[in-house]
This record gives sequence, structure tokens and C-alpha cells, in this order.
Amino acid sequence: MDETASPTEHEHTRTGLSVDALHRALLDNLFYVVGRFPAVATQQDYYRALAFTVRDRLLHRWLRTVQTYKAERSRTVCYLSAEYLPGPQLGHNLLALGISDNAGEAVRRAGLELEDLIEAEAEPGLGNGGLGRLAACYLDSLATLQLPAIGYGLRYEYGIFRQRIDEGWQVEVADSWLRDGNPWELRRPHIAFEIRLGGHTERYLDAHGHSRVRWVGGELIRGVAYDTPIPGYGVYNSNLLRLWAAEATESFDFGSFNAGDYQGAMRRKIRSETVSRVLYPNDEPETGKRLRLLQGYLLVSCSLQDMLRIHLGSGDSLDRFHQRFVVQLNDTHPAIAVAELMRLLLDEHGMRWDPAWELTRRTFAYTNHTLLPEALEKWPLPLFEETLPRHLEIIFDINQCFLDEVRIRFPHDDALATRLSLIDETGPRYVRMAHLACVGSFSINGVARLHTGLLTDTVLRDFHALWPERFNNKTNGVSPRRFSNLSNPGLCALLSRVAGPGWAADAERLRLLEPYAHQPEIYPEWRRIKLERKRALARYIAAQTGVAVDPESMFDVQVKRIHEYKRQHLNVLHIIALYSRIKMDPALDPVPRTFVFGGKAAPGYAMAKLIIKLIHSVGEVVNRDPAVRDRLRVVFVPDFNVKVAQRIYPAADLSEQISLAGKEASGTGNMKFALNGALTIGTLDGANVEIREEVGPENFFLFGLTSAEVDALKRSGYCPYGCYRENPLLREAIDLLAEGLFSHGDRDLFRPLVDHLLHRDDYMLLADFQSYVDCQDRVDRAFRDADSWTRMSMLNVARMGRFSSDRVVQEYCRDIWRLEPVTIRP
Repeated sequence: MDETASPTEHEHTRTGLSVDALHRALLDNLFYVVGRFPAVATQQDYYRALAFTVRDRLLHRWLRTVQTYKAERSRTVCYLSAEYLPGPQLGHNLLALGISDNAGEAVRRAGLELEDLIEAEAEPGLGNGGLGRLAACYLDSLATLQLPAIGYGLRYEYGIFRQRIDEGWQVEVADSWLRDGNPWELRRPHIAFEIRLGGHTERYLDAHGHSRVRWVGGELIRGVAYDTPIPGYGVYNSNLLRLWAAEATESFDFGSFNAGDYQGAMRRKIRSETVSRVLYPNDEPETGKRLRLLQGYLLVSCSLQDMLRIHLGSGDSLDRFHQRFVVQLNDTHPAIAVAELMRLLLDEHGMRWDPAWELTRRTFAYTNHTLLPEALEKWPLPLFEETLPRHLEIIFDINQCFLDEVRIRFPHDDALATRLSLIDETGPRYVRMAHLACVGSFSINGVARLHTGLLTDTVLRDFHALWPERFNNKTNGVSPRRFSNLSNPGLCALLSRVAGPGWAADAERLRLLEPYAHQPEIYPEWRRIKLERKRALARYIAAQTGVAVDPESMFDVQVKRIHEYKRQHLNVLHIIALYSRIKMDPALDPVPRTFVFGGKAAPGYAMAKLIIKLIHSVGEVVNRDPAVRDRLRVVFVPDFNVKVAQRIYPAADLSEQISLAGKEASGTGNMKFALNGALTIGTLDGANVEIREEVGPENFFLFGLTSAEVDALKRSGYCPYGCYRENPLLREAIDLLAEGLFSHGDRDLFRPLVDHLLHRDDYMLLADFQSYVDCQDRVDRAFRDADSWTRMSMLNVARMGRFSSDRVVQEYCRDIWRLEPVTIRP
């Protein structure tokens, strides 16, 4: 750049949004930042250059936002989450800045296509599924609504594994998403905090004669901040995602090196950095449990120390901390934050117990995301004592004070105290993290109306009886920017035409589409948009799996984590039954269907992995059978992630949301499908209940037991074998599976699954089977009437505004966080 350029010209070069400014910045960044020139630059080089170009513009907005928040002492929500699944950033950030078209033209001037550069981006897989994707949606909405927020998480060097399929089996491959670097982040070496692991505690008297505790010994690890700006859509605000990476306090032991112990010289560095190396693993082995506990502690300790740094650095007194920050615990993973804030206030800042506890419980709010007991974290007492001895002491003290309160209110109910205790004493002793979160939070919420009701009736019933005023519901939502604007540009253009361009930031405007659902002249355009997305997905499926699918067929889709309660195998039983019916009656003429599956199984979850094998094995038989292959196709799309999801959701005709009623907390895939015009077949589980109410029962395919009926059937003595014995179609499907039709005659391959269904069936597939098959027959009849199906599809989209993440963030803000919007001026 010309050194005589004026400040105005310099600012324009780094922040200008015109095609000329973006093209010039792209070439400058390619040369000066990436270190390449056009003749030798690869597509990845150009992607990085464009990412740095966009980041320059984001940083300008982010720094203005930080300055304004600091000057106005804005109350800030800090979202603590062990998982974030932000998805690829380039397309999203261009959309937020409103420069997608200009960037596309700037890239074309360089002889490239924007879509190719967007595709070149590696996805940060910093989460396992819905929990992390929800956190990312909320950060997007917080910035769009101009609400001060910081998202805190961990910078896993290796995210969720990449899924490869080998002869139908899932194979996990390390996800080295940082291999080519991450142009969106800024390393902040000066924002780093030490955490202690292990060691022991000592009591002493301070200068005022008060008894204090110091935590000494053990091992120190440093958490270093990596910052990523999160822009709001159509506003100047840009919030912050701050991720912590573990580093050794001393990277190299020179004494060991001089003594000839070369490996020992690096041992501490390797051991320390392991803490944030991999997205938290299966926690069955003791080593896995310990690592997961260390990761949770690294996250909360660094984040709380950072909040205290910001707060005290602004000149505020410590006793006003809860007025400046509200901390949302995203599930139980960060629940140790309750004990850690107490430790920091007591041991590092010299507060007395009562004011410290009052401040702590006025700081935290807790979101519960599960009704499954195995998902509510519990840590063995010996592991906790060995790793975090000071925190265990604090938890014991919290528990004593809490149970004293319980006994005063309920003096003759020892069983209640046992159930409420933070320590599970019914067998081997455990720390109950959900209990710690409840006791240390001023608000406790579920994530769908049904889920919250079941939460207060079952898992957290005693806490609800104690503090009913703390409980509230916040039904989940998803970002329309990611899952409509980016994923489905054709639909987005139509919606902007009929609802106005502002619908993406005000999803209730989608209601303006509703009158058009009764105007058949728009139906061909609606179907054309859907068919374009189906053709694109068909090309992707062929490239990834080698299976050719017909875009004109019904795309019947189930993509989500593979888990028995989500009941992918119920879907497969229906496919087997349909296959059997066609074989037995060649005159049967169902609507041609392509059954699309996708999702990852936890590496240690054998039954989930067997379900993936089952899907492939059934597909292998069905897809090669000339009697059905023009009518049925079964495909499994590997390595389901946000990038793949953006291809699948817009292409779906039918959304499978078939978990056993009472097991899914909310679900968000159900919302993404409906937002893109897919019709739902589902149970009354999670947010399905509210989606059905919004879109209308006549536009939703309902089947299955209710949660109350599930409980009643279990209490009366559920007999799955009786369902098998009494239902010929079910019996035929299971017998075909058991006899080896889908396993090359191997009767043992699927025996664990068959035996479990016949003799346990914890998730009641067999009880719901006939209802599901009957409902699928209704789907078949409905799809034959193209105009009726199109009308139902349009009404689903028109009535999905309530499920925008903007709505739920506004509810959190109104009822829990008490934040005020802060408008950032350019």
C-alpha cells in the first residue's frame, strides 16, 4: 500500500464493502498474509485470503462493539458450553455483512467461483450434535438482537471424528480441522489463566484471623484464549466466541533435557495440551472420565477468571459481579462452575461464605437438555477428590448448608434429603452435577414444554417441589439465517418476495406466506425449488455413496445422532416390512421413496454402530433387487455435519422425528426440516408437540404412544414378544432380519439387536410399529396428491416463525438474563 495514503483511504481498504475494495483486499491478503501469488495459489490459498478479507471487516465491527459495551458497562450474558457447532463461517459471515453478491463478483474477477471457496472451508467439529448447534444458533441470535454476549468454550484441536463407512460399519477418523489453520480466530496469549489439578488443601488464618483455605501442589496448566467474532445479521454488532486451549505453564523442562531425558523434557507439555486436544471422549473408561472432568474444569475456571478480570478491570466492586454478568450453563458439563466461582471468591478474593454464596447463586442459570439418567453427569468421589480436592470440600459445604435447609423445611423426610443430596450415597459415592447446577442457579429451564413438564415431574421433581419459582420453559429454536438463507437460496428468494426481505430477522413475518398456500398458481414454483434441492442432494449422494437416487421420488429423511431412543431401527423395520409387502404382492404400488439416513454413533456405543450396519445391509439388498429398486432406495450419507445438513434439510419431503415419547428433550432437526418445507412424521415427543400445534394437526403425521401411555404400559408390564407374536407383518420383518436375509445368511450378526427387541425393547419399537406403518400408509396417500402436499408444505414454512432462535433468545433475555439491547453505530 502507498505509505502516503490518507487514513480515510486506509480505513476503506480494510473495511470497504464494494466489489473493488473486496477484490483489492483479496489480492493483498493472498500476497501479504497467505504468502502466495495468483500463478501458484491453490483454491485453499484463495479461501484463506478471502476469509482474512472478511475477517478484517468483522474485526472493525467487533472492536467497535467491545468499545461500546465497555463504555456503557453493559450487562452481559456469558454462555458456557462444552460444545459449539458453528458450521462453516465464510458463507455465514458474508450473509451477515450483506456482501455475498459483491464478494462473489470480487472472486470472479480473480477467475474463481465463490461457491468453490465456501466449499473449501474445513468445518470446526467442536460438538457432538444438537447441543453444540443450538449454542451456535444462540450466539448468532444474540448478536443479531444486539444483546451483549460472550460464548465460552474449548478449542479442541481434534473435533468430533470424521465418519468413514467400511463395508457398512462406522470407522472413526481423526478430525484435524486445524490442519490448514483457522483464519477466523485470533490467539490472545496475554489472556491466559492457570488452573491447578490434583494437590491438596491447607487451612490457615488470614490477617483478620479468619480461617481460610489454600490449594497447593499438584500440576498447573494454562488456558489460552482464542477469539472468533460472531457478527449479527443486518446490524453492526459483533459479539465474541472465546475458546480456551490448554498449554503447559513450562513447555520445556531444561533440567531433564540436560540430564539426557529428552522425552521427559517434553512430557509436561504433552500431558497439559492433551486436555483440550480432543472433543470430550466416551467416559466409560476411568481415563476418559478424568479427561472429561479436566476439560469441564478448564472451560469454567478460565471463563470465570476472565469474567472477573473484565469486571474488576472496569472498576466495579466484586459484590456487583452478578449485576454485570449472568452465566448460562448449557447442560451439566459446565456445572462445576458453581463450585469454581465459590473457590475464586473465597480463596482468591477473600470473600466470606454467605456473601460469596449469595453472589454465586444470583449469577448462574441452568439449562437442562436431557431426561436420560445416564446423560446427567455424575463423578466418582475418589476421582473428584484426586483431581479437584478443593472443589470437593466446597461441594460438601454447599451440600451441608443446603440439606440443613431441606431438613428445616421437611423435618421428618430423610428420604427427601437423600434424594436431593449433591452426593449420591445409594452405592458407590458420586457427585451429582445436575443437583449442583440446580442448587447453585437462580433459574432452571427445560427446552420444550413437554420436556420441562417431564423434568419437573421426574428427574428434578424434588427440586421443583422445593423451588417452583426457579423453573421455566424455553422451547429451543434454530437460526433461519443458517438453515434457510444459506441452505436454501431458492426458497429464501421466494420468501423475501412474499414476506419481505426482513423475514430472516423477524421470522414471524413468515405468516405472510400463508395466504399463498391456498393459491395453486404458486405451487409449480414451490415444487421446482424443492426439486432443485433434491437434484443437488442426489448428485451429492451419488458422489459419496455410488448409489443413484431418483429426485422425483419422495425423500424420506432421518438424520441425527444414532441412538436407540431416536429409533432409526424402527424406520428400518418399516423399510423391511414395505419391502416384504411388495415382494409378496407385486401389484402393490407404493409411492417411490428414497430413504435417506445420516448420523454418527458414539465410538463406544456398540448397538448404535450395529444400527448403522443394519441400514447399510438392508440398503444393499433393497437397492440391488430388481423387483423394488425403482420404488425403494436406501442410502446412508456418511459424516453428517453442518455442511452436509445444509444439503439435506432443503431436499427432504418427509422428516422422521420418531423417538419414543418422553425421551427427546426437544430436538432441533425437526425445526430445520419444517422450516424448509418438509412434512413431519413423528410422535408427541420433545418439540414435536409444539410444532404440531403451530403447523396444524392436519399438516403433521402423528403416530405412537404418548408419554403417559408409555409410562402406563411399562407399569403394567410391557411384553415386546407379545407384539411380535400377534402382528404378522412385524413378525415377518423381524424373522427376515433374524434369518440372515440382510446379512448374507449370517444369523448372528444382528442377533443382539433382535434379541433386545424381542425380550427388552427399552424404547418400545414393537409397541409403536403398527401405528407407524399405518401412518406411513397415510403419508403415501398424501404424497400422491401433489397440490395437497404442496399446500401442507407451504403451511409448515409459514407457521414455523415461532421456532426461530431469535424468539427463544428474546425469552431468555426477558425472563432470565434481563439484558438490554445495545445498538452499535458505524
